[in-house]
Amino acid sequence: MRPMSSPGFQLQSVGELQARLEAERSGSPFLLFRDGDGRQQLVRLPADGAEVVIGRNPDQGIELAWDPQVSRVHAVLERVGGVWTIEDDGLSRNGTAVNGVPLSGRRRLRDEDVLSCGAVNLQFRSPEAAGVAETLKAACEGPDPHGLTPAQRRVLVALCRPLRDTPYGAPATNKQIAAELTVSVDAVKTHLRRIAELLDVGELPQNRKRAELAWRALSTGVITPRELLSDR
Repeated sequence: MRPMSSPGFQLQSVGELQARLEAERSGSPFLLFRDGDGRQQLVRLPADGAEVVIGRNPDQGIELAWDPQVSRVHAVLERVGGVWTIEDDGLSRNGTAVNGVPLSGRRRLRDEDVLSCGAVNLQFRSPEAAGVAETLKAACEGPDPHGLTPAQRRVLVALCRPLRDTPYGAPATNKQIAAELTVSVDAVKTHLRRIAELLDVGELPQNRKRAELAWRALSTGVITPRELLSDR
């Protein structure tokens, strides 16, 4: 899995979180990137699978006009056999990469693949594949890259979960987390203290710590908007 914690994909505002949650709820594949002014862009791919051109000045499609390294027609997205693919095949002058690997011919896209066209990174998201992706992640991945234990991750997701419905609201209380996970309040407190240390919010005043912890987890990609929407 490619992490969402790279600078181009980090959340910068609650409004961006709300937009991503709405995109995930739609169930349709989309591309996530930032434009020349640093604004988050979410482009839903067409349900009929019609090709989508990525370029500096395409007749239609995704326009990356601010980057001179992007060719007028740089790459093409197309749904083939029910899955989205990307193809360059000499269309661009500077080439296209997927997860840092130069693209040659056509390649099938998987959830969270990062497409590099010039200096612009675009992340492919496929909510429709979320169930399978999360199962494989749990079964196949090694230690959590952020140092969280499985129990700590469950507590952190539960802390952030209320933000899926009201991104401008408050994270869950210790009692709410304990009830969701069927653990004691003391266990929740212990986990949250350790999580706060791992995410460098341990020194904040108690009245700010809970909200900052939830935002730090979401904005840096430790917890993704998709996890807030998943089954408990």
